[in-house]
Amino acid sequence: MRRGIRGALATALVAGLALAATGCGSGGDGGGAVGGELSGTVTFWDTSNDAEKATYRKLAEGFQKEHPKVHVSYVNVPFGDANAKFKNAAGGGAGAPDVMRTEVAWVADFANLGYLAPLDGTPALDNTGDYLPQAVGSTRFGGKTYAAPQVIDTLALFYNKKLLQDAGVAVPKNVTELAAAAQKIKDKTGATALYLRGDDPYWFLPYLYGEGGDMVDAAHKKVTIDSAAGVRALRTIKQLVDSKAAVTDATDGQENQLKALKDGTVAMAIDGPWDIEGARAGKAFQDKGNLGVAPVPGGSTAQGSPQGGWDLSVYAGSKNLQAAYAFVKYMSSAKVQQETTDKLSLLPTRKSVYNVPAVKQNEMVAFFKPAVDGAVQRPWIAQGNSLFEPLKVQMNKVLTGAATPEQAAKAVGDAYRKLLKDYT
Repeated sequence: MRRGIRGALATALVAGLALAATGCGSGGDGGGAVGGELSGTVTFWDTSNDAEKATYRKLAEGFQKEHPKVHVSYVNVPFGDANAKFKNAAGGGAGAPDVMRTEVAWVADFANLGYLAPLDGTPALDNTGDYLPQAVGSTRFGGKTYAAPQVIDTLALFYNKKLLQDAGVAVPKNVTELAAAAQKIKDKTGATALYLRGDDPYWFLPYLYGEGGDMVDAAHKKVTIDSAAGVRALRTIKQLVDSKAAVTDATDGQENQLKALKDGTVAMAIDGPWDIEGARAGKAFQDKGNLGVAPVPGGSTAQGSPQGGWDLSVYAGSKNLQAAYAFVKYMSSAKVQQETTDKLSLLPTRKSVYNVPAVKQNEMVAFFKPAVDGAVQRPWIAQGNSLFEPLKVQMNKVLTGAATPEQAAKAVGDAYRKLLKDYT
């Protein structure tokens, strides 16, 4: 899952579940297994959004019921702050959580810095053969496993069924169809066709994949963002905005896009399953059936969406590793994943959960599971998350007219080669 690159420095943390002064930092009062029974404190940093955090807090409470001598100190950390907040705490040797809900692109980075505990051979990894194969990729680095997969996702096209029906247009299968339908949507409904996330390069990837491109080819250690496909993708987003087929932003895209979709001022937005419940809370979707989900529009040569999701990782400096391992095992269990799917329509990483009748009947899971199966694997390299910042800068320049698509693609490619010393 990815919900925006909004800032790097931490803001105030929203605490719950009896957050205590001793709880914020690598196990608090220590603990472990006393007489075979787990005890002590486990600090859990949860990076879920406002629509999700109540569910994750309740799940953490469930762990305490199973292990009454363990106190879970739950902290909800804003996604935009979590990466830098964890690095600052882990690097400084104080204040890091025992367990963190870690975005899939962060695992290799944190592991490379030595901040994560390997989970191979620990109780944290339970019934690993039950995990979806594609969910395991982001948990591995340097031949070791540093996380347990919790949620898997990808992007799709959310659309307002009534607005498209009123405009007399079909759900666009590609960017060309979307652009062609935009004026009719505006004339018939007053809504803009698409909200285009201009603040976060993760949302640029479907356009890049649609042109047959990618950021890098990790297998052959080659930078590919500055290929002809990258130029075409940058040109596509510029044309959508210039033609007024799309409205965009430079900051706060997560909030702005969701509000526009909920209010009905846009007919479509590319988004992920984490925003299903948030979108359905809006006036445009008082009839929940009005929210439609379809594959992201394809480009000139292909159609594709990035694989995302969340893993559970353990801080290498935790003073309560045994309880932290047990917490990861619990939070990534089939039982907890089923509850998460039931309440939030998030996709489980365990194959067995998809056989549960209630999960089979979940309409959003029914769509997103095939989409996840066909999602494009991102490069699970230590610098994977760092690839987004140069692209973000150049996307903004393209959208504001400060750079041409050709200039921007070259600039990103040059930045990648400085970052990835052994890439050509």
